[in-house]
Amino acid sequence: MNYVLFAVPFFFLLIGIELIADRWRGMSSYRTADALNSLSAGVLSTTSGLLTKAVGLLTYTLAWQHLALLELSASSLWVWLAAFVFYDVCYYWNHRLGHERNVLWAAHSVHHQSEEYNLSTALRQTSTGFLFGWIFYLPMAVAGVPPLVFFSVGAMNLLYQFWVHTRHVPKLGWFEWVFITPSNHRVHHAQNPVYMDRNYGGVFILWDRLFGSFQEELDEEPVIFGVTTPLASWNPLWANLQFYVQLWRDAVRAESWWDKLRIWFMRTGWRPADVAARYPQAKPDLSRFVKFEVPLGRAQTWYAGVQFAGYVVAGTWLLGTGEQASLVSLCLAWGWMAFGLYAIGAWLENRPWARALELARLVLNWPAFWALAAQGLLPMDALGWGLLALYSLVSGMALLGLPRRETALALR
Repeated sequence: MNYVLFAVPFFFLLIGIELIADRWRGMSSYRTADALNSLSAGVLSTTSGLLTKAVGLLTYTLAWQHLALLELSASSLWVWLAAFVFYDVCYYWNHRLGHERNVLWAAHSVHHQSEEYNLSTALRQTSTGFLFGWIFYLPMAVAGVPPLVFFSVGAMNLLYQFWVHTRHVPKLGWFEWVFITPSNHRVHHAQNPVYMDRNYGGVFILWDRLFGSFQEELDEEPVIFGVTTPLASWNPLWANLQFYVQLWRDAVRAESWWDKLRIWFMRTGWRPADVAARYPQAKPDLSRFVKFEVPLGRAQTWYAGVQFAGYVVAGTWLLGTGEQASLVSLCLAWGWMAFGLYAIGAWLENRPWARALELARLVLNWPAFWALAAQGLLPMDALGWGLLALYSLVSGMALLGLPRRETALALR
């Protein structure tokens, strides 16, 4: 069962409730562009996952078939309970090393780039975590946990983590000692030195207390969310590539071949001495911290939100139908999705060429939909083509009628 697919409506319902709570309590934990960027990363991640989940599925299943020491039954309740706890231990070490090693942080950093903290942040997920993430769960396969149980408790673990991404829930007394809560997970998303690299558990905070990585949220130290090397972009593709590019540039610049190789697996933030000397990186002064923002008119913001809604629907459709689709279909769908989300990101950044790119997106929808229909992934009849024509006409007219705001945003 695809638990995440069935949870999608509840995700957006709870985001709506949190927005109401924001207004009622006079808080401001959402910014439209930031939330759209987080959700874009999430949609891109689920679409990418349809292409890459075979890595985790095959490696785990093969390890279970050939290396399992025990024969555990998927019909036993204790197996499920033990697997749920076991998974969280493996998640803890996956998560912790995801903060402590350069190449693993390159994948995980996507989740931390938002400078806000709300339920949309929970959906901000990486598209490259599949590269190394599977390694950390092999102990479960060796122990004999059946694949059905493993993937089910993994989904439950992920779903639990959604609700802790909020500023509206205070400390929860004794619950804080056992489980991950909004308070101790706010600490995890902080860039304050006292909070950095703490509270890694997915469901249980016990592992942090046991392995010395726990930090309580302090009243005298308000959390500042984000990463110490700001993304400064609303582009979900760049969000996934930013730290890989930084590592690659440092590796190319390093004079020592040993440094070129080891930089990927050194502690996060480590740079070759010669590179650090020639290309220093300044860290932001948190006392003067300013969130990334690009001024955008209300009409332009609404346009981006409406266009993005279509990609949410498409992403949900892919979650429900993608398992039966061919590899060619999924590659086409990923390309269409990635290009569209990139165009919306450029629009939110008010790039000089964003309007032309948006027009190209509207035009390219036609061959993309034709190709997806030809692959059998998208059911397109006369009504479907008519709706696409209406959407293209209305969107094109709205796009051409929107005023342009001049914004000095340096090109990357």
